Amino acid sequence: MQRQMKWPLILFAVGVFMAALDNGIITSSLTTLNASFGVTPTWGAWTITLYTLGLAVSVPIAGKLSDRYGRKKLFLIEVALFGIGSLLVALSTSFTFFLISRVIQALGGGGIFIIASSYVLSRFPAERQGSALGILGGMNGIAAILGPNVGSFILDVTGNWHWLFLINVPIAILLFVAGIRYIQEEQELNKAAVDWSGIAVLTLGVLSLMYSFSNLDGVNMLESIVSPMFYGFFAGGIAILIIFYYLEKRLEGTRREPVVSTRLLGIASFRWTLLIAFFSGAILASVIFIPGFVEQYLGVSNTASGYWFTPLAIASGIGAGGGGYLVDRKGPIWTLSVAGLLSAVGFLLFPLWVEDLWQFVIASVLVGIGFGMMLGAPVNVLVTEQAGENNKGIAVATSSLFRQMAMAIAPTIFAGFLARSFTNLGTNVQHAFTDKGIQVQPEMMDQFASEGAASSDVSSLTEGLAQIPDQGIRDTLLKAVHQTTGQGYSGLFWSAVIFSVLTLVAALITGRIRSREKSLQSNEAVTNS
Repeated sequence: MQRQMKWPLILFAVGVFMAALDNGIITSSLTTLNASFGVTPTWGAWTITLYTLGLAVSVPIAGKLSDRYGRKKLFLIEVALFGIGSLLVALSTSFTFFLISRVIQALGGGGIFIIASSYVLSRFPAERQGSALGILGGMNGIAAILGPNVGSFILDVTGNWHWLFLINVPIAILLFVAGIRYIQEEQELNKAAVDWSGIAVLTLGVLSLMYSFSNLDGVNMLESIVSPMFYGFFAGGIAILIIFYYLEKRLEGTRREPVVSTRLLGIASFRWTLLIAFFSGAILASVIFIPGFVEQYLGVSNTASGYWFTPLAIASGIGAGGGGYLVDRKGPIWTLSVAGLLSAVGFLLFPLWVEDLWQFVIASVLVGIGFGMMLGAPVNVLVTEQAGENNKGIAVATSSLFRQMAMAIAPTIFAGFLARSFTNLGTNVQHAFTDKGIQVQPEMMDQFASEGAASSDVSSLTEGLAQIPDQGIRDTLLKAVHQTTGQGYSGLFWSAVIFSVLTLVAALITGRIRSREKSLQSNEAVTNS
């Protein structure tokens, strides 16, 4: 690869990894942060919620502005915002200031992947775009997987949560300086006036929609869906986005170019690609629960569970690179079909086969390669095929927004399987004692069942049961908890199988639609000539 291509790709890859890492790195320090600021876990969860909202808002804005002002300039602005936000987070003396700083950080981090991907699609030769996008997608996926483990490591070494964010500052400075020197801007800028009113309406709609998802309760899903905090903001977000669509449609053909081209939204293959992006986001969200499976179901200690996550992270990197290579050789539809099949098989092995760590490694490698192949290359190549040079940034941003929305919704659904499984704990305990022929007082059984169902903290529950002196009762109770945990994770993994199959089906449908669209375009070209 030529020097002028190699250095920008390296810088973009580091930037993508840095930004994606920060969303997961904080999860390992939530308890420490809550104690440091003296806030409840409910308020502490806003450190993740606001960052997610900031990412969702920044994605379409960065995509559009990069088409208007240049990708190099927007990349430098995004890196600077992320570095400043990280410094402000680390220096926060109040929780309010901490949250505001997290939003600044998210506004900087959200656009880095979009800008990097659109730069590759515009500057790299067509035969190398897949491989380059695969590298970016791999960095994005690996960072999302390793985030909690990296956070735990930094926290253990330093004993101070501030270093989780201070570490970003020198990296951001180096990226900024190197970006000025090595990233070449030869983009033909979009001279149309920026539709700031459209950006404002889109931001409001996305915020309302994403906030509604944060109010979902995985345990009481139906109740949360009919609560005003969900349906009010959800309906409001949909209404605003409908208004946004018609506002943008009125701008087509005028001097002010719309934020999102309604022409693109009218293309069937583009809409199906957005659906694939949504499914891939749900699959990525399911992967985040795999470390819990290692610890809670396979019985690995929390200090060692992160190491067993390494094969999946490596496999996802291999899958991302291999997926990019296959896009260049076989095309995005073929790559997505293989990816959906591999991830479906891998997730299927978890509920049907995995009982030991060696089995877990095989299943997780298949999942890692499968979902890694989905990240970066195939979706971005598909989504920009008919975008045109001036709309590549917003096309990639739109697909990333759909993936981000799935990553906001899916964890609630997956966590709900785990939490609801503990409502069966009392029944599983009763059956376990009956099978063993052990008689226990009903009062004790009811008390244990109610306490267990009220908490899905498997580690604490298991540690408490391990203190029971009677070995027969202790082993029976531990077996019941293990069975209950397995039921919860089985529901989670079966859901991931469904999302993987949907990705495969959507890819095949998209392939047929693309063939039909290309045939129609060829016929129109012949007719016009």
